[in-house]
Amino acid sequence: MASDTHSIEDPQETRPFKDHGHMDVVTIGDFTLGRAVFEPGWRWSEDVKPIAGTDSCQTHHKGFCVSGQMTVRHDDGSELSIGPGDVVVIQPGHDAWTVGDEACVMLDTGVAAYAKPV
Repeated sequence: MASDTHSIEDPQETRPFKDHGHMDVVTIGDFTLGRAVFEPGWRWSEDVKPIAGTDSCQTHHKGFCVSGQMTVRHDDGSELSIGPGDVVVIQPGHDAWTVGDEACVMLDTGVAAYAKPV
C-alpha cells in the first residue's frame, strides 16, 4: 500500500465563504481534511447558507478547534460551545457563529461537500 502526503499550507482547493473566511481543503484518496478560518462576524446562516442552499447546515462535522471560539445551535435549540483544544462531533441540522474578535480555526474531516456551490 502506498502512502501519500499533502500540506494544508498548500491546499488543493480554497472555498471562500460569502464573507468572513474560507475553507482550505486537501483530499488524499478517500480522506478529505478541511481547515476552516471563521473570521469574527462569521455565521453559517449568513456566510454559508447562500452557498449550501439549505435552511441549516447539513454537514456531519468531525473536527478539532485549533483557536478561537464558536457556538453551535442545533435545530432542536440545544447549544454547544467550542474552544481551543476541543474535539467535536456536530450532527447535521445546525447554525453556528464565531464568538469574540478572534478567528475560529478548525480542522474538520466532514467537509467533502461543505461550502461547495450546489
